[in-house]
Amino acid sequence: MRDRLIFAGQLLFTLIVAAFLVVPAALSIVAGVTMSYFRGISSGVTLQWVAQVWNLYAGTIALSFLIALATLAVTLLVGVPAAYALHRRGGRLSRIIEEVITLPLAIPGLAIALALLLTYGSFGEFRRSWLFILVGHVVFTMPFMVRSVMAVFATVDVRTLDEGAASLGAPAWRRFRDVIVPNAVPGILAGSLMVVTLSLGEFNLTWMLHTPLTKTLPIGLADSYASMRLEVASAYTLIFFIMIIPLLVAMQLFAEKGRAT
Repeated sequence: MRDRLIFAGQLLFTLIVAAFLVVPAALSIVAGVTMSYFRGISSGVTLQWVAQVWNLYAGTIALSFLIALATLAVTLLVGVPAAYALHRRGGRLSRIIEEVITLPLAIPGLAIALALLLTYGSFGEFRRSWLFILVGHVVFTMPFMVRSVMAVFATVDVRTLDEGAASLGAPAWRRFRDVIVPNAVPGILAGSLMVVTLSLGEFNLTWMLHTPLTKTLPIGLADSYASMRLEVASAYTLIFFIMIIPLLVAMQLFAEKGRAT
């Protein structure tokens, strides 16, 4: 009886927290497809606000996904080899480098953006390009990729596997491709999930680095809430969820499949 009461209390608490988080998002989505926010569904259902948002902000949506995928590519190309090198080398120097790589976790996004502006803000073309935002996102998300991959390496004796492949005559690049990377897949998938979600949803750092021609999803969402009708802003929220949730579900399924294998 006592266990049932504890379970019922935990379930009730979970449902209350879930409702606290989900209900505001659901109301915002509903407002995006109604004629009038103040009258609610009774005013009628329409997709005109969604169409208006798409016409105004389709470019920001495309740019967000471009930056997120480019961020993922860079963190994979740099982060996975860096994680393996740090794990294999070990020692004090590796720990120092690891702390430097993960330092952005302890620094606010605004501070990282300010540092990038002070350092590279004078490079006009680069400053006005989406590549400037890409650099900020890579700096911000790299620790998550490195940490995720290193966590997997800590559970697998990759040194022995690498040495075994070397004794069979496999060159370094092939050992990394055929031995190291397959054993790091769970960490790579987990890190990829975090990198993409953080890049798509990052606001503070992007707000400091963007220009009027390089707005991303969160920046466009903030602009729509600040300067337009609530229906338009809510429709933007609806589009945000439509674009993000399937991607997150797909990446989560890939991550679970990677852990299972």
